[in-house]
Amino acid sequence: MTDTQTPAEPQRHLRTIKSFVMRAGRITEGQQRAIDEGWPKFGLELADGAQDFDTLFGRQAPRTFEIGFGMGHSTLEMAAAAPEQDFIGVEVHKPGVGALLMGVQQQGLSNLRVYSCDALDVLRQCVADASLDRVLLFFPDPWHKARHHKRRIVQPAFAELIRQKLKIGGVLHMATDWEPYAEHMLEVMNVAPGYRNLAADRRCVERPEERPSTKFERRGERLGHGVWDLKFARVD
Repeated sequence: MTDTQTPAEPQRHLRTIKSFVMRAGRITEGQQRAIDEGWPKFGLELADGAQDFDTLFGRQAPRTFEIGFGMGHSTLEMAAAAPEQDFIGVEVHKPGVGALLMGVQQQGLSNLRVYSCDALDVLRQCVADASLDRVLLFFPDPWHKARHHKRRIVQPAFAELIRQKLKIGGVLHMATDWEPYAEHMLEVMNVAPGYRNLAADRRCVERPEERPSTKFERRGERLGHGVWDLKFARVD
């Protein structure tokens, strides 16, 4: 962000970036059935606007918001391992939504709710400021080509939106298996106002135990691929 940038510019940038990439995927009968049966209890609609999550979950608890949960395996593992916490997951792809809802119902979880739309819209329209303890962004599309870097979700406007929604002390936790994207995240976040990098060297943290290892990640490790975790706490 430069000194000449006007306050309106981050909002314009934010509206042009999506939290997802559209990709083809065929939903199975089981996944569709899980949506049909689980959505009335666990699904949330963007059109409903601002949510009182204390009322929705029936309690006050630490609250995690996950942007793009994929097929939901990590989300389910985290929610099952921390029943004292609440989780709000957002994923636009229906097979992933169906897979997550199937797992929620099979495991009898009650601390998880789901949106199926753009996570940035949910944050802007449905989440109160200073209400989240954690925001998770695991393995977002790195947009490898230089001409596509402007499509990366981690931008100054994204950092400011997340800062607004986190409580003081709340943490943005990001992970990527693409080192150039990790460097991009560091460039954006290390100068973002109101944050502190939780890594002592202002780079990446050791792999946190609370982030489940995915099948995709384990395959990458076997092939010698690295994974970089970044954590930034809201301090202002």
